[in-house]
Amino acid sequence: MITTEAPARTTHGSKALPLCWLAVTPGAAWALVRLAGLERGPLVQAVAFTPYVAAWSLVPVVLALALRRRWPAAVAAVVALALLGTVAPRAIASGQPAAGGPELRLLTANLLKGSADARTLVGLVRRHRVDVLAVQEFTPEASAALDREGLAELLPHRQLNPEVGTTGSGLYARWPLAGGGFRRNVGFQFTQAYATVAAPGAPPVRVESAHPAAPYGVEVVDEWFTDLRAQPRATPDGPVSILAGDFNATLDHAPLRALLASGYVDAADAAGAGLRGTWGPYDGDPIPPVTIDHVLVDRRIAVRSVSVHPVPGSDHRAVLAELRLPAA
Repeated sequence: MITTEAPARTTHGSKALPLCWLAVTPGAAWALVRLAGLERGPLVQAVAFTPYVAAWSLVPVVLALALRRRWPAAVAAVVALALLGTVAPRAIASGQPAAGGPELRLLTANLLKGSADARTLVGLVRRHRVDVLAVQEFTPEASAALDREGLAELLPHRQLNPEVGTTGSGLYARWPLAGGGFRRNVGFQFTQAYATVAAPGAPPVRVESAHPAAPYGVEVVDEWFTDLRAQPRATPDGPVSILAGDFNATLDHAPLRALLASGYVDAADAAGAGLRGTWGPYDGDPIPPVTIDHVLVDRRIAVRSVSVHPVPGSDHRAVLAELRLPAA
């Protein structure tokens, strides 16, 4: 009797569909967490890398199309559009209010326990004619080093709270300051110096050096939420205000978006520079840069440009925002 074996069943088609769904699912879950503001626990750290996931989200689209799997391709396309739609606008400058007041150049820098190079920082102030400098992790040694490099002559008005370690904060200004002080956050006890700047030709502007807790581990995520929620809200019908500093959060974190919704604009986002990383880290770890240092400005302030600058000795880059204030 002659027998014949059934032809070997091809596995290409049977494996293609699960492979496509396997590629699509992580991006879909990420998009859900990001869009719904569901970051909790370790997801808080993960969400900071949403711009990289948004770029990767195109890969499942290409894979599903190449394997001719229609439904996975459709879902992958929706996911890619959702993620890219939240991230891509940060690279595009937006329209600005018709502010008719003076220019204000604000620089913010995390000094990493005061170890940032004072000469570089003062050089940035001098070269860019900075009007207001906000510093975090500001120590007595850093304060003395900045003055040795000539900061007192450039920015003579100040509201300082230097402390040993990471909790100090400070504001320096070209113009007089009023109503100054500092407050202490709940999380890591980071302080935030604040004062009202009297720029000629503009209404008083309240500036605060922001530094909420860092979500370095699951055990401190609650403090991170608490500190971000405690940041002073904008007052769109009242005094003009600016928050500048190390927020330990990106525009993909829901608490920071809620703060913006009170009446602030992220200056880098408005200037089309919102994807420039400000924190490495630069200690050899294979972690790509993320944007956690921000200048949040009142919506009545026009943003002209934003740039980031490395400062030796710190794991953060300084952020320089060139602004135009409303007229008095």
